[in-house]
Amino acid sequence: MPVEKRSGYRKNFSLILTFIVMMMVLFGLSLLLAYRFSTKFIENQFVSEKVNVLEKSIKPYNDFFQKKLPEVSYYNGYLDSATASNFVDTLLMENPFVSKVIFYDSEVKNSPVRYGLNTGKFSFGPKSIYQFGTLVPVDSVELFSRENTKNFIVGDDFNALALKLATYIESLDTTKTPSQDELFSNFSNIRANKITYLNIPRLEDLKMYKLMIRNGLKAKPIYQQDMLSFHLDPYKIKIINSRPLLYQHIRIEPLTYDPLETGVTYMTTEITLPGPFSDYKLYFISAQSFIENEIFNYFLPLALGILAFYSIVVLVAYLIFRNLNINQKMFKLQYDFMNNLTHEFKTPVSVIKIAGNNIKSASALTEKEQKMYGKILDEEADKLNGLMNKLLAFTQIENKAIELNQDQVNIVDFIESTIDSHCLKHPDFNFTYEVSGFTTFITDPVLLGSLFDNLAENAYKYSPPERKMLHISARLIKGKVVLRFIDQGIGIPASEINNIFKKFFRIQNQYNQNGSVGLGLAFCKELVNYMDGEITVKSKVDKGTEFKIVLPYND
Repeated sequence: MPVEKRSGYRKNFSLILTFIVMMMVLFGLSLLLAYRFSTKFIENQFVSEKVNVLEKSIKPYNDFFQKKLPEVSYYNGYLDSATASNFVDTLLMENPFVSKVIFYDSEVKNSPVRYGLNTGKFSFGPKSIYQFGTLVPVDSVELFSRENTKNFIVGDDFNALALKLATYIESLDTTKTPSQDELFSNFSNIRANKITYLNIPRLEDLKMYKLMIRNGLKAKPIYQQDMLSFHLDPYKIKIINSRPLLYQHIRIEPLTYDPLETGVTYMTTEITLPGPFSDYKLYFISAQSFIENEIFNYFLPLALGILAFYSIVVLVAYLIFRNLNINQKMFKLQYDFMNNLTHEFKTPVSVIKIAGNNIKSASALTEKEQKMYGKILDEEADKLNGLMNKLLAFTQIENKAIELNQDQVNIVDFIESTIDSHCLKHPDFNFTYEVSGFTTFITDPVLLGSLFDNLAENAYKYSPPERKMLHISARLIKGKVVLRFIDQGIGIPASEINNIFKKFFRIQNQYNQNGSVGLGLAFCKELVNYMDGEITVKSKVDKGTEFKIVLPYND
């Protein structure tokens, strides 16, 4: 048994399996690393994003401290209980974390005061003290006046800021204009849950205050100076959770708060509130399952990206494998083509050579021998010429190197001419035909003849001896010429239908044992395409084959 020659390519299934396993391992490893990265990233976000939550939540307080408090100075110390009440009402409505405001209607004098601060000749004390707030009873608004102290102690809030004022004035360089930040820091005092603020006097007043510390002035000047003490409730701060998918719960708790939620089922973090709220913290807590949802939400796009990347890699690998597989098939087709073409050429050449040698070696030839050798040489020469013409015509049509003729063809005469030609060549070939809808049309008769000859030759070649018959029909359907070639041959397997029009392709069967170039149907396909038509095929094994050709109709 002859050994089939191996092609230049070979399929290494172990390499393919190794590649698939490696891709699966790398894909799994990439997903694992992506998940670990997502977990680490979200855990870091859980710790770092608390700063953004703090900034957004504490922003109303910062606006209050930086914008609302300085408005006190606009009144230049001339606030009274009514204007102070209106000012505080607006402030309480806009800032819920302010629970109560103590208003000190005060004076700076050059003579001693009974309640307040006396340092040198400088005195600072309240005339009246009022409290305002949503929960302050109406009869408790006024806390202190010079006529009725109601046993109210002026207290540390007033004295601490008064002392800070006196200290600042004593060290004040009156030759320089103090900055706003310097004034603001020296005219305010921040304590736990409390801010005390003194309206900032004009520079001329500050210079006068400095004189009053050391000297007793004859005019005994009196300056109005307002002080407000804002009591703050940290629990009234509105928490703005900018990462609701990260932080499940956020609470304000004292610094000493000892959480009960501990263990691996919870994640917690905290951050201290600024300024007067420094005894409190924002406490963040999320269940581990809640965090895992956020991890998955972050991981999912990464996983899809990894999947897309590996899909592209696998697709590229598949395309390379497919290309190699196609190259392998083409190599085999070309190898078979060369073998068959060599065989097709070698047979007539051998016959011609044998006939020539016989003629040369014979001393004399009878008339019968001359006719016999002449016929052999003529037939074999026709075979070689036909094969060469088919190859040349195929190349020309494929490269569109020939011009398409437009002649009028009588379809009945054309079919009968084809039948006569093939019946003369194959007396056992039975033909039938039918024509309807038209008698003539314009086309290239040479190309049409090649098409008829190839399909007729195939019908005869691939039919068993008892079923060598061909039915040709020509009809005009919807402005198209429809030609059908129906035989009762061996048929074409369904798995080969898509390949029969490919160059060099041959179906392996007993009818191809004597060799075939594999160009016949590919040639037909190129002919039909060149004539702006379509060719299709239907076939059943051992039942027969039908070729359908649709050509443009030009009368």
